[in-house]
Amino acid sequence: MSFNIGLSGLQAAAADLKVTGNNIANSSTIGFKKSRAEFADIYANSFSSCVNKSAVGVRLAGVVQQFAQGNLELTGNTLDMAINGEGFFVLRNDVGQNEMVYTRNGTFQVDREGYVVSSAGKRLQAYPPKIANSDIADFDSGKLTDLQLPLDNMGAKSTTEVDITFNLNADEEVITGAGGPAFGWPALPDTAPDPNSYNWSTTYQVYDSLGSPRDVTMYFVKTGALTWEVNVGMYDVNNVTPPDPPVMIDATGTGGPVEIVFKVDGTIDTVNGATVPDAVAAVIPISMPAFTDNGAAALVSSIKLDNATQYSSSKNSVIDLTQDGYSSGTLSGFDVDADGVVFSRYSNGQSFILGQVAMANFKNSQGLQQVGDNNWVQSYESGDPIYGGAGDGRLGSIQSGEIENSNVDLTEELVNLITAQRSYEANAKTISTADQMTQTILNIR
Repeated sequence: MSFNIGLSGLQAAAADLKVTGNNIANSSTIGFKKSRAEFADIYANSFSSCVNKSAVGVRLAGVVQQFAQGNLELTGNTLDMAINGEGFFVLRNDVGQNEMVYTRNGTFQVDREGYVVSSAGKRLQAYPPKIANSDIADFDSGKLTDLQLPLDNMGAKSTTEVDITFNLNADEEVITGAGGPAFGWPALPDTAPDPNSYNWSTTYQVYDSLGSPRDVTMYFVKTGALTWEVNVGMYDVNNVTPPDPPVMIDATGTGGPVEIVFKVDGTIDTVNGATVPDAVAAVIPISMPAFTDNGAAALVSSIKLDNATQYSSSKNSVIDLTQDGYSSGTLSGFDVDADGVVFSRYSNGQSFILGQVAMANFKNSQGLQQVGDNNWVQSYESGDPIYGGAGDGRLGSIQSGEIENSNVDLTEELVNLITAQRSYEANAKTISTADQMTQTILNIR
């Protein structure tokens, strides 16, 4: 019996050494989770007049993975990602298959087709945006797709809408005899607007179909206590023979000013007699025939004025302005935020959302089955995966430009190694002692 007890102890100590050695070997493996050997004693039941239980050894009850957080290390590489909290990255095991594997190793790179892949070539999964080529963070959370980064340049986009917020100074003097700035629509070459014929002007840029910037100028004329007139002008490059300068024309196509009326509280009331906030009422259409200087298509756009105000003791100023056109641009990089949203950045200042990195969690992470390459697959013990984005439910956040190191404490493992070694030696001594006892019995004459 002593031989069996000692042998079971040797086997247990050897298993402990194996698990500890594996932890030590992977102490520098990114995303590795250490394991712990757990043991249970063994009892043999013998039946006679009563039940007698006697201890006869030890057995390995199981090797349990420990999913404690590893330390995060800054790398500066955008596609290096670490999970701060619970959860796993989701990878497609093989192209064309729906089998998924899960990992905490966030060292990703881009393959020749632009797909984000692990070091083993498995593609990172993400939720695609509902609106492609936009900056709207709205994703199709019911669909997992391979995350692919665009490697081509961005084409130009013609401006279709301008949203401008401005304040007009209520203390400005009324200009009598107004009818718009003295352009004499259309103005003559080299003719500048009479500065005495308007109170304030502001200029902003729009883009034609080829991405060339075009200046649009708005001239504001106060005609009453709460009433203003706005002329929108653009330089007409189509009716000029170089080297003559272009001519300023009415870009609204109305041949006259747009009337804005404010309420007594300073907010906008009507545009050309139509009440705001009616979306149509707050829009001034602007247009320009096809451009002859570069061959760009006709410019058809609009200006939204629904947030305009008139307050006293405030300067005439543009508070906010956005327009949806842009010039062509070259790819300059990618970004990933704490929610796992992946952006592409371009030299023209634009940024598009490419998707949101998908994450998964399990009811029992310790039940996951290891398959190598720092990957796990679900098992009966782990339960089904619960998918989501970073920050959803129990899922942690994503730290871009960082990696999660192994959670192995090398000092602790070296102590465990010594303990397991001593246990092995002690159990070997048990067998040696049992052998001596047996030899003593055999020597009895």
